[in-house]
Amino acid sequence: MPNLKTSIKDLRQNKRRKVVNDRLRNRIKKSIKKQATLVKDVAIAEGEKNLRNIYKVLDKASKKNIINKGKADRIKSRLARNLNKLPKDNVKTAKKSD
Repeated sequence: MPNLKTSIKDLRQNKRRKVVNDRLRNRIKKSIKKQATLVKDVAIAEGEKNLRNIYKVLDKASKKNIINKGKADRIKSRLARNLNKLPKDNVKTAKKSD
């Protein structure tokens, strides 16, 4: 247990910050898991909407140094790639004529 006044205050601040940081980390995990289930169920429209929300959460977390910027970019890239792999129903593919 800290003895100095500043150390005691530091401990209080760290506890408050830990709660906030953990809450944001849990938001990231939940949104990534939700995106995985949407991709698994092939819900493209909902997946795109959820992807925008994930981008927002990841950008906030990297801005506040809760996760590294590179990690946020890597997660965003992987999620977008998984969503883009899904088959698009409304896209017509035309063959080239020789």
